[in-house]
Amino acid sequence: MYTAIRRYEGVTEPAEVVKRATEEFAPMLRDKPGFIGYWIVDAGEGVVSTISVFETREAAEASTEAAAGWARERLADLITGPPQVTAGPTTGVQAGRD
Repeated sequence: MYTAIRRYEGVTEPAEVVKRATEEFAPMLRDKPGFIGYWIVDAGEGVVSTISVFETREAAEASTEAAAGWARERLADLITGPPQVTAGPTTGVQAGRD
């Protein structure tokens, strides 16, 4: 697995960003090859993070590129700049799985 975390600071309307990401961007990811999951975190104080998990590095990197284009098009009025991106191979434990 490979995870990309995008952290947006200076978000002027976090609830609207979460709504648009959930309703518009998440469905776009769902159909991508290797998609495992997508989560959005409203961390408060104008910080919103997204977490995308894919089977491969290439798919996760493609999601970050797609997110950048989508955010420029759909969130320019709500965010003040590009996100801080953290990405890499993922290991861990998941409920109900060995």
